[in-house]
Amino acid sequence: MMPESSSIDISQVEGNASPEIKRVILGRVQYLATRHITQSTGEQFGTFESKIASQLRLTEVSILPKAEEQEKLEGRVVFEVIVDGEMANHVGTLHGGVAAMLIDQCSSMPIYLLGLATSGHGTVYVSQSLSVVYHSPALLGDKLRVVSTTLTVGNRTLSSRCEIWNTTRHRLVVSGVHVKMNPSEQKATSAKL
Repeated sequence: MMPESSSIDISQVEGNASPEIKRVILGRVQYLATRHITQSTGEQFGTFESKIASQLRLTEVSILPKAEEQEKLEGRVVFEVIVDGEMANHVGTLHGGVAAMLIDQCSSMPIYLLGLATSGHGTVYVSQSLSVVYHSPALLGDKLRVVSTTLTVGNRTLSSRCEIWNTTRHRLVVSGVHVKMNPSEQKATSAKL
């Protein structure tokens, strides 16, 4: 269940998106940070993912004309997070799996944003592929800026780009491209004996 959007403080979120859209995006992040029980079985899941999501600070939500295609729009969502001990690997730097999870979580947001801005509702799609490139390490205590923008938004396939910048050391840490798709309807099947 997502938090009530009217109770969410967006005063520190920059960008040109409307206050209501900023509230919905922030509510979506808070939902990721608090979901721990699966509806189908009642089992606990995703607590590590939720803990990382709870540390994300939303700083910008913007809808911009695409630089190369002025007639199309681009969603842009920016977060900040501090690398802590639970995000680190055995040598004290940001774990590659955590970086990939950050890209997965954050790169979905501009796609969701563009849906809100153009059709009035965001849709959660499923991942088709996630391509990650590691550029430099981020150390414990480093402040990261996670910048995600849409690349393409089609009827069935959507993609976004994500860059994780180390603002403490002024360098690119990780970049990635996330391709998502609108899943097919699940077909009813009968069990065969």
